[in-house]
Amino acid sequence: MIQICCKNNKITKTIAEGRTLFQIMDQLSLQTEPKPICALVNNKVVDLNYVLTENATIQFLDVSNAAVRRIYYQGLILVFAKALSDTFPNAEITDTTNMTYGVWCSVNIDGGITADIIRSVKKRMQEIISADLPIEKHTDFSENVISLLKEKGRNDAVALIESRGNIYTTYYSIDNYTDICFGILPVRTGYMPVFDIKETHGGVLILATDRSDRTQVEKEGNQEKLLKVNDELTLWQKTIGISNIGSLNKATCCGKSATLINVAEALQNKKFVNIADTIHKLRCSGERNIKMVLIAGPSSSGKTTFSKKLQIQLLANNITPKILSLDDYYKERGTGPVDENGELDFESLYALDLELLDKDLNNIINGKEVAVPTYNFTTGKKEYLGNTVQITDNQVLIVEGIHALNPELTKNIPETYKFHIFVSALTSLRIDNHNYIHPTDNRLLRRILRDYQYRGTSAVETIERWPSVRAGEDKWILPYQERADVMVNSALLFELAVLKDRIIPILDNVPQNCIEYATAQYLLKFLRLFTSITEQQIPQNSLLREFIGGSSFHY
Repeated sequence: MIQICCKNNKITKTIAEGRTLFQIMDQLSLQTEPKPICALVNNKVVDLNYVLTENATIQFLDVSNAAVRRIYYQGLILVFAKALSDTFPNAEITDTTNMTYGVWCSVNIDGGITADIIRSVKKRMQEIISADLPIEKHTDFSENVISLLKEKGRNDAVALIESRGNIYTTYYSIDNYTDICFGILPVRTGYMPVFDIKETHGGVLILATDRSDRTQVEKEGNQEKLLKVNDELTLWQKTIGISNIGSLNKATCCGKSATLINVAEALQNKKFVNIADTIHKLRCSGERNIKMVLIAGPSSSGKTTFSKKLQIQLLANNITPKILSLDDYYKERGTGPVDENGELDFESLYALDLELLDKDLNNIINGKEVAVPTYNFTTGKKEYLGNTVQITDNQVLIVEGIHALNPELTKNIPETYKFHIFVSALTSLRIDNHNYIHPTDNRLLRRILRDYQYRGTSAVETIERWPSVRAGEDKWILPYQERADVMVNSALLFELAVLKDRIIPILDNVPQNCIEYATAQYLLKFLRLFTSITEQQIPQNSLLREFIGGSSFHY
């Protein structure tokens, strides 16, 4: 017999070992809506077929949880892949990309995606979900799984399995359809009743349940510029010949990492050159009298280094930039807004001293010399240390901060004076053609390392804070990304393979007795998909140096 404690209804019970979570839900008479999709068992995320063999604290999770939402989407992708295989056997998914709204899939199919194809596949998905079929988990010798995948033409997944060198590999099946998935899945198709698919940007957009009303499908917002960035990413991948972790690992093992790093850095640097050239041309043509370059993006996007690298390219165009950080305009500690937990909300636009900022920006744009503050994060106060900003005709003001694209911030400055840039680590790889890398994972890993090295913050503290950061991004940053004149992907092809060896020891120190352990274990499993690349090969002016150290830029 073992003892279990269920956090959902605060019941402690003694049961026979060897029961699945499904069976335990019945024993606990646990009735929740929507249905739990997975559970935390001793702070580890597991599916509902998990068998308990020891004492455990259990918390059943539904799709309101951000991590479970990913599981829901991954399950929908598997259902979509089966439905596509059933209705159009010669079609294949060639790319999956996480978007602000939904997951976008590129599909190779004769004649391209049409309304009839969407209707047929959606109908089959509904049939599969209504049938409430089991999603079965299998573990077999890797060589057998490789043979299975080769028969299906899944060389992308084969490359990953071969590069990892594991004896066993896990895969999933629905009826006679099999596939590789990263992480866990819902155990039955009926656990994903709310969904939609639609033709978007030449591919298929999969939409899941809405965050606030889980009986409805998530509403799709404008993300055309984000989709175009994905097109650019796909072109870069073709240029380099690397599109997934397996192909990156293979290239690394063949001694090609230095070449990949140099090419990836060159491609990213070219973006800085193009943006500076565009600003120069707009100013010279008189089309826009750009006096202010606004750079926004979510946490750990590399905005600071981006600003510094853009500064160099503007100088090369005979434009002298001055940089102003929005972080220096925080209100004094204790006077700003608070979040739903009563804690200071640093993600809110109104955490900034908007009145002072508006005054300073307008004076700077009008050619006046302005004494600008420096925010002391230790004391929580603005300090005036003799720093001034003034711009003349051949100069521009770079304003960098998470809220830079929010129209409220610069509402009193003419649009013709402004050039908007949105920067985010949108990832440069897929796990394989059916499994995407979530951009927030990339940024969280950057932030864990940066906070640990430069702010003395543990991984537990960073992970604990992350949901609040993400909620602030969804509310204050992402809604304005499509306002950008230019959207830039700051993720580098090789960076996760470089971050791996630095971050794994930090995550290994997250104790099991805290809820952050679940995220740490997920990230550890993800990082171990990569073959390590040594950071000594990274240029000193690389954007990645903002997080790993050794940069030629001063921060």
